[in-house]
Amino acid sequence: MKLIRTLVTVLTVWLLAITLLHGGLNLRWFDRAAAGVGQGKTFGVGFLPVTCHLTCPVTHYINQNMEKTDLFQPMRFSAFPELKEMFLGRPTEMPATFILAPMAIALREQGVKIKIVHLGHRDGSAVVVHKDSGIFQTQDLRGKTVAIPGRYANQRLILFRELKKVGMTFDDIKVVEMPPPDMPAALQSRSVDAITSGEPFMGQTELDGYGRVLWQVKDVWPGFISCVLAVQEDAIRDHRDEIQRLVNGIAASGKWIDQSMTHRMDAAQFVAKNYYNQNPRLLEFVLSKPPDRVTYSRLAPMRADFEEIERLGKEAGVLKGTAHYEDYVDESFAPDPATVQPPVFEVKK
Repeated sequence: MKLIRTLVTVLTVWLLAITLLHGGLNLRWFDRAAAGVGQGKTFGVGFLPVTCHLTCPVTHYINQNMEKTDLFQPMRFSAFPELKEMFLGRPTEMPATFILAPMAIALREQGVKIKIVHLGHRDGSAVVVHKDSGIFQTQDLRGKTVAIPGRYANQRLILFRELKKVGMTFDDIKVVEMPPPDMPAALQSRSVDAITSGEPFMGQTELDGYGRVLWQVKDVWPGFISCVLAVQEDAIRDHRDEIQRLVNGIAASGKWIDQSMTHRMDAAQFVAKNYYNQNPRLLEFVLSKPPDRVTYSRLAPMRADFEEIERLGKEAGVLKGTAHYEDYVDESFAPDPATVQPPVFEVKK
C-alpha cells in the first residue's frame, strides 16, 4: 500500500508539473495572472502555429521591437477545441482569437456574443495527394479517402465546392476528420489518399518529397479565407480603443509581410523560432513557393466572402443559416486595405 501511495503521489506531482509547464510556456498563465483588457494590461489573443494566424506573432514581434511594449499577449494552442474552450470559458483573459470562419458563424448561430472584426489571411490551403498516386483531377477522388481538419474547417467547404463542380458529392468519397499535424504522416503511409488543411502542413509533404498538390485553393477559390479574428462583444463595448489598436497592428503587419520576400523570410525565421516551435525551412517554403500561396494584404471583411461561406455551409450541413453577415461581423474596426501602411521595420541580422 505504501508503494501504491508513493506512486500515486509521484504521478500527481508529475501531472501538476506538466500542466503548469504547458500553462506557463504556451498559455502564459503566469504572465497574465491578473490580466484583462484595459487598465494598461495586456490581454490574450489565441492562435495556432499555422500560416493562417501568422499576423498574430508578427504583430507581437514588431510591437516588442519597435515600441518595446506588449499590446497583447499571443497565446499558442495546439488545436481549435482547446482554443475555443479558452475563448468561451475565460473571455476576460483571452477576449480575442483567430478562429475558423465557419466556426465563428456557428458560434453566433448558437447565441455566443462574438464578432468577426478582421481576417487572418487569404488563400493558404491546398488539396494534396501522394506523388505516386493516380489522382490528377478532382474526379479521380471518387472512392478515395480524404482527410479534412474537422466539421467547421473551411477546407470541408472547399472540397464540397470542388466536388460539386464535377457533379460529385461527399457520398462519392470517404471523408475522415484528422488533426492537420497528423496529415503528412497519414499521406506518406498511404493510409489516406488525399489531405487538405491550412499551411504549413500541406507544404511539409512537398518539402519532404512525397506530396503533390492536386490544386491550390488560390487557383480554384481566389481570395479564400479560412481563419478570422473574432472578439467578445463585451470587449468591443468596454475596450474599443484596445481592440482597434490590435486590428490596426494586424492590418499593418500583414502589409509588412507582403511588402517583400525579405520580410517573408524574416518572418519565417522569428515566428518559427519564437512562436511556432517549428523548423524555419518549412515556413520559408510555404511563404515563398509560390509567393502568393498565402497573402496578408486584403484583410478587411467583405460581405460577399461571408455570404458564400454561409451558403456553402448550409448546403454542406455545417451551418443552419440563422446567422447573417450583420449578426457576426463588425466592419467598423477594419481599415481600408488601400490606406494601410506597413511599419518601417527591419529585422536586425
